Amino acid sequence: MNLSVVIVNYQTFEMTRDTINSILKYSYPFSYEIIVVDNASSDDSLSKLQDYFKDNVKFIASGENNGFAAGNNLALRHVDSDYVLLLNSDTVVWEDTLENIYNYMEKHDDVGACGCRVRLENGELDKACKRTFPNVKNSFFRLFHIPTNSEDDNYNLTNLPDDGIYEIDCLTGAFMFMRKSALDGVGLLDETFFMYGEDIDLCYRIKNGGWKIVYYGESSITHLKGASSKKQKNKLIYEFYRAMYVYYKKHHADDSFFLTNLIVYFGIAVLCFLKLFLNLFKK
Repeated sequence: MNLSVVIVNYQTFEMTRDTINSILKYSYPFSYEIIVVDNASSDDSLSKLQDYFKDNVKFIASGENNGFAAGNNLALRHVDSDYVLLLNSDTVVWEDTLENIYNYMEKHDDVGACGCRVRLENGELDKACKRTFPNVKNSFFRLFHIPTNSEDDNYNLTNLPDDGIYEIDCLTGAFMFMRKSALDGVGLLDETFFMYGEDIDLCYRIKNGGWKIVYYGESSITHLKGASSKKQKNKLIYEFYRAMYVYYKKHHADDSFFLTNLIVYFGIAVLCFLKLFLNLFKK
């Protein structure tokens, strides 16, 4: 098998269906399989997906929802293909995107992971698709919306063209096209992360493993993210900030001054409580 596409579903029948159909509607010069992991959905989305796709899709039913990383790992432990694509269930894959990135990976055997241009529903760039690794300085500028002219502190790489092809630090978990041998070398997703941060952590380990990570901006998908003005579930807000804590503690705390760590942890906690408080007033 050349490519295994892994999609985690959680009570999103229509979106997951549309994501899968956006792949199946095209033909490819390589063999592939689609694996859907259902993260213990409490509705009938799993059975509806099974009925809809019959034998065209493989399904794994998880007995409990242990998060995005754990859901993906259920499939990754069983795949035996040259490449693996982690794909969000709220995406639409454009024509030629998989083929173009597959061909690029075939020609560049030093690339461990490759992403594409991720567009939001309104056509704007999902900035998470090309990033540097977060650190204390660039995270401070980003979280407090402070502009900077320093390329070193440009977390979202806004200085680089959206339609270019170049090496970066970090992709988004919405679309991660990875070489299986690179994944085998660095290990699976860290299940300490429930929903956010696991993509940054995995990219960090892939680069430390000696592989390149490339942004392929000539091909695209659409990511149907919820509008920022909509009310968010408190659980998701909490997990977003908890992921910051987990990532910092795992990769930076041991090399940082004790007082710096306390300031970072305090800042994350304050931002989390502030976000939860403001969320109370959103419709």
